[in-house]
Amino acid sequence: MTKVLVLYYSSYGHIEQMADAVAEGARSGGAQVDIRRVAETAPDAVVQAAGFKTDTAHPLIESVDALEQYDAIIIGAPTRFGRMPSQMASFLDQAGGLWFRGALNGKIGGAFTSTASQHGGQETTLFSIITNLLHFGMTIVGLDYGFQAQMGVDKVRGGSPYGATTISDGDGSRQPGQEELDGARYQGKRIAEVAAKQFG
Repeated sequence: MTKVLVLYYSSYGHIEQMADAVAEGARSGGAQVDIRRVAETAPDAVVQAAGFKTDTAHPLIESVDALEQYDAIIIGAPTRFGRMPSQMASFLDQAGGLWFRGALNGKIGGAFTSTASQHGGQETTLFSIITNLLHFGMTIVGLDYGFQAQMGVDKVRGGSPYGATTISDGDGSRQPGQEELDGARYQGKRIAEVAAKQFG
């Protein structure tokens, strides 16, 4: 059975919901799945003032060395000015040893994100994550157009061929919609299936 890691950072819970959906999809694709989060690095005063969500069912990842245990790694993080937030970047910046040893070469990777608006940096944030994964030597699986529910302009919806996305609105009031969660499940399943072909 292939092993999949869903690794995320979430300020307000949107990415946490998407992570659960990605994991559900990966399990339906036959994988053993772990969900882990990276540590909060913002000062407590900022966390409190901004109203960050601090309760979660998912444990912190132990260290970057844990990444080597998995056949596929799917990373989720919200946008910060069109790129991944410092919490996730700080964690990945510790992975120089894995990169140097080629420990993640050939593994399967993917990304998912959340932004406040439809044009708030979804694709550039995904690429900031994907760029890291490519440098680690990973094969990227996005949200292909087999998932047709990402199409259309009849309502607000996330979705990108580069990865599953959701839109939260500026005050965080909009929660992931059904199509967005389905997209996360679809991508998780596809990644698990690709990993099974590679490592099964």
